Formats: sequence, structure tokens, C-alpha cells
Amino acid sequence: MRCLLIGAALALAPLAAASTVEATVHALESRYHRARTLKAVFFERYSDGNGGVSAESGTVYFSRPGRMRWEYESPEQKLFIVDGTNVWFYVPADHTASRAMVKESSDWRTPLALLAGKADLGQLCGKIEQVDSFPAAKGGGRETQPAAGDSILRCVPRGEPKTGASSQDVYLETDTDAHLVRVVIREPGNAETEFRFGNWEENLDVPEVKFHFQPPPGVAIVDEESLANGIH
Repeated sequence: MRCLLIGAALALAPLAAASTVEATVHALESRYHRARTLKAVFFERYSDGNGGVSAESGTVYFSRPGRMRWEYESPEQKLFIVDGTNVWFYVPADHTASRAMVKESSDWRTPLALLAGKADLGQLCGKIEQVDSFPAAKGGGRETQPAAGDSILRCVPRGEPKTGASSQDVYLETDTDAHLVRVVIREPGNAETEFRFGNWEENLDVPEVKFHFQPPPGVAIVDEESLANGIH
């Protein structure tokens, strides 16, 4: 009898895990798909995998479908806009604005596309699983735990290997209200980008002009193939 009970428990464990993942994904998608616009403060940290680390912060806006505005305020003013057609990156101190077509720009922000109502996690991820912690980066560091009550989803982007070591892993941490509070993107060469979000506001009246870039007088426009690393 004991063996039968153990066997039944082992057989049900994957089903319970799948149910938990589905519930977490559903709560996250429901939270953001019902919002027309979103606003949050963010902190971003980038590690190049060779000891170089940078940190920035500011305010971000999202608008359906597929538009974003990242206003970097510290340590330097920058602007990153996705208007649905083009991606713009502007640093006032450089007097230059870079532009790339959305389809030609890197999809490094793809996990955040769901915030702008552009896609579901099922469309973005070839594999989704729930994990207990953020594992240590391959280049060093240590395992980190989520805040009490939070959940962590591991997403293997579509096109990446579903088993074994993938070239990119994305981790999404949600709080008890299904707010996205942390995103960690690990790329080849041990590079890592981390976003932390707070003070989420939904369905604000965000002016349409926020999601369009008008180059100031005297600012040169440079067309790029990709703006993948424009903010680092």
C-alpha cells in the first residue's frame, strides 16, 4: 500500500506543478492584458560577464499594442521609445538619435512585450516552468531567493533549445498581486540584464505623444540595423 501511495504521489507531482505554472501565467497575463496603459518606476542593472557592471533607473510607460517609453533619469538622461514601427534611442548629451525598424531590432526586451499587450507568454516562450529561486549565473555569483510569497517563472524563448544549456534564459518574478516585479535576462557570454519594477499604475491617461519621438532641432538621426545594446 505504501508503495502505491508513493507511486501515486510521484505521478501527481508533475500535474500539480503544471497547474501551478498555468495559474501563475494566467494571473500575470490577466493582470496586464486588461490594462490599456501602464506606468512604473524601474531599476536596471547590466553585467557584461567580464566584471563590467552598470546601473540605471527611471520611469517606463507601456501602451497597447506594442508601444513603450523608457525615460532614463539616473545617472544620465536617455530615452528609449518603441512606437510600433520604429525603435528610437536618444541621449541628449550626444545630440544624436538612433533609429531601427522594430522587426530589425533585437528582441532582448521580448519578455516585456506582454506588458504592451503584444503577445502572450505562450507565444514568447518555447518552455515555461516555475522555479524556487534565481540560480547563480554561470560566470559566478550566488543563487538568490524571491521576496516572500512571490513566484518565479523560467522562460526559454522560442527558438532556443528546450533542454540542456540554452543560450538565453529569462526569469520573471511576480508578487502576490501578479505584478511583475523583476525580470532577469541571461545571454551568451554570461551577460545579464536585470529589471526591477515598482509603483505600478494602470489605465492612466498617457498622452499619445509620449510614444512618438520628434528629434529636437540640431539632432542627427542615425539608422541602425539593431538597437540591441543601445542602452548598455
